[in-house]
Amino acid sequence: MTPIPADPTKSHRRSLWVIGCALLAALLSTAEASARIRVFVSIPPQTYFLEQIAGERVDVHVMVVPGASPATYEPRPRQMVALGNAAAYFAIGVPFEKAWLSRISSANPGLIVVRADRGIEKIPISGVPHTEDGQHAGGTDPDTAAPDPHIWTSPPLVKIVARNIRDALQRLDPANRLEYQTGYERFASRLDILDAELRRTFEGKAGSAFMVMHPSWGYFARTYGLRQIPVEIEGKEPKPAQLAGLIENARSLGVRVVFVQPQFSTRSARRIADAIDGKVVLADPLAEDWEANLRRQAAAFQEALR
Repeated sequence: MTPIPADPTKSHRRSLWVIGCALLAALLSTAEASARIRVFVSIPPQTYFLEQIAGERVDVHVMVVPGASPATYEPRPRQMVALGNAAAYFAIGVPFEKAWLSRISSANPGLIVVRADRGIEKIPISGVPHTEDGQHAGGTDPDTAAPDPHIWTSPPLVKIVARNIRDALQRLDPANRLEYQTGYERFASRLDILDAELRRTFEGKAGSAFMVMHPSWGYFARTYGLRQIPVEIEGKEPKPAQLAGLIENARSLGVRVVFVQPQFSTRSARRIADAIDGKVVLADPLAEDWEANLRRQAAAFQEALR
């Protein structure tokens, strides 16, 4: 029996149908992406905060690229161009914003600048305890130190940041007001759980000291009753006499770990660790997986305090 040949017209129609479906999916995806609110943030942890509250309704772009320091960062030309199409910039008080926010606003006059750190009282960036004779252990005067921007290391303060984010999103997109409220409440509940967990972790450790290269953990230390001792002196590597003082202080406090972060030099930290027969351990406050990272760093601090 001679086989019946396939209908070329039917096959052609099927091909057109497949192509049409693919085009429709692409158009829908493009439309969905364009419907999202395009926002910029200064540092990676803010991406986590925005996405917990807004989910897929925001298209978040981070200004400070991985490995760079928020203290000295200069936006790239392509970032300044991209800012021209952004609806909002969520500032959090890091140093580079002071020099660049006005220029960022000039690049897009319609840009809404949201101060996510609004309502938070800053502490001096040193965060260093005084020694028994009243001298500042790190060699700096806390009364003249710049405000510490690292508020995102404390869950109770992140809850304030989250509230500011929610309020701004509700103003930007009032049609989805309830969705942002729900996202905020869900995130706030997790922050409360994390805070309670960390308080249990450091129960009985009040006054215990840990040493860091850059003073990024002052708010974390204050929240959980710890003492942060930075190696940096006013943002610079310590001089030989200061380094010797830090080594002596570390020995007297029983410090065996010096925490460093990838955005800063580790040279002095390694010299101290060698002198005290200790070790250098990474503690990055700028990781985007904020919640998991904070638990990870808390475990490392707890281990160092034993």
